[in-house]
Amino acid sequence: MSKQDEQGRGLSNTVWTQLDRKAGAITELTIRQLRNRISTWVVLGVGVLLISLLLIFYIDSIRDEFEPYDNDGDSEDWDNDGYPLGQENIYGTSDYNEFSFPGSSEYIYQGDIDWNDQPRTHYGNHTWSYAWGYFTPVWIDVNSTNPFIWNYYNSWIDWSLGDYSCEDEGLPDNPFYIGQNDDYGYNSIDRNYCQFENGTYIMFGAAFRGEGEFFVQPGWETEWGYFTESFFVEPHPKSMYIDEDDIDWNGNSVSGSQGFDDDGDCLKEDYLVESSPDDSNRNGIVCDVQWTYDPYGNLISIRADSNVDEDPDDSKHVGESSHRTFIIGTGKIAFVMILGLFLPLFLALGLVRDESENGTLHYLLSKPIHRGEFILYRLLGYLAIVVSYTVILTFIIAFITSIIGPGESIIRLSDYPVWIGISLSTILVLTAYGSVFNTVGLILPRYGVYLCILFGVWEFLMGLFTITIPSSDITMLSISHWAIQIIDATVMIAWSDTALMQQQANAFGLETGISFFWHPPVHTLGTGNPFIALIISVVFILVFSIGMILIGQLIFRNKEIM
Repeated sequence: MSKQDEQGRGLSNTVWTQLDRKAGAITELTIRQLRNRISTWVVLGVGVLLISLLLIFYIDSIRDEFEPYDNDGDSEDWDNDGYPLGQENIYGTSDYNEFSFPGSSEYIYQGDIDWNDQPRTHYGNHTWSYAWGYFTPVWIDVNSTNPFIWNYYNSWIDWSLGDYSCEDEGLPDNPFYIGQNDDYGYNSIDRNYCQFENGTYIMFGAAFRGEGEFFVQPGWETEWGYFTESFFVEPHPKSMYIDEDDIDWNGNSVSGSQGFDDDGDCLKEDYLVESSPDDSNRNGIVCDVQWTYDPYGNLISIRADSNVDEDPDDSKHVGESSHRTFIIGTGKIAFVMILGLFLPLFLALGLVRDESENGTLHYLLSKPIHRGEFILYRLLGYLAIVVSYTVILTFIIAFITSIIGPGESIIRLSDYPVWIGISLSTILVLTAYGSVFNTVGLILPRYGVYLCILFGVWEFLMGLFTITIPSSDITMLSISHWAIQIIDATVMIAWSDTALMQQQANAFGLETGISFFWHPPVHTLGTGNPFIALIISVVFILVFSIGMILIGQLIFRNKEIM
């Protein structure tokens, strides 16, 4: 026995079930019509091809191992002496001079006579540097090579040129006065020394090795010291200075001191040269990183002391950031901005217009159905096609990327909330654009496609501006802006450390695409809460879609059917 309503009529014959039947019939007719069109399958096929190409590029890039990158450059051997910069820093040698390396002979300063010092005479067995004055030798090493090859201020004497008599030269009254005997501003002696008959030398800024008494000409200077014996030091492998100081963070979103000098190049405790630890961030703690958060727990800045957390594990960071960049970029550009525009342009524009042109609209409206309901049911049929397509496509790409993405787990479950957000955003965009294009098709049956194309160009440009300048006011006038905000909010909810990865990349010089494709959502009512941004964006798109549907119903209700 069938159930009855309050008036005693069978529920199978009530007005509500009749409406359900009409809704189902119109919706089913729309689905069947779209499904039987070649253009529908072409458009859907192009979407699948686009996503497939993106997947191929992703799979190809993820299969390539990420080569470790020397972020701080201390594995480089700039002077090609076989010792990397990091090792030369430990020994205090120069990596820009091939004659200065760990174990090489080193100049040790012993003393000097400055331009106004007294007395001005010194006796010793030294390597004399930048010598200006009179030298009376006990012996001179005429076979020594220039140990100051890297120093432009020490002109090493080339004794192979032979004796050079000061008497023959005809020295001026003051031979140390540069320019007295030369029109070009230099003295006329073409060497850095000359010798008197009594064996005394005049040195003009010369460098040499010998024992004797040196009288420094007043107003000039001389320095002396000695060179140590060289010894062999095993060169460090370059790999030792790659990924040697990873980013240290305890996971607490509280402002304070973080970081640790893993490789010791800031503390310099094992260095063979005297140097003080660094506190360039000026927080009173040497060799650390100052992390600063706002009251909502959002990271504001990372200020690191020099050589702290400066060479992180690139394979881990770049692999994860590249994976997230692909998902975010695919969601925003491929799904929202491309599929979200092209599917409704080809499938929703003629939902009612085509029936009018084909002459079947009279037949459909002759049934006991309201014109406003007809608009709604046609859109429901369109949405049944595109929503199913979107959900299936996002699930397939989510499943593939979650399996081959970086990480220790077999499937990256943390990716699925982001893909759900992308799917939701795309469905809302398809609903909004579908209602707009359908309404335009009612108003301008013949030329509406051109207006829809202009609208699509506007939305695409606003989408690009939202990605690059999310806080721009003009982008708020587009649907794509709010759809992209949904993805940004979902990313912030599912991957709460994305902002941290951005800050790490900016603070420590890491290359990542996340900073281009993702920004924290801006419509949070000043709270920084992504859930608020998500709700506001969803409500805005739904209100816009409902408004366009109501406008379409109002126009169609008063439209004369030809």
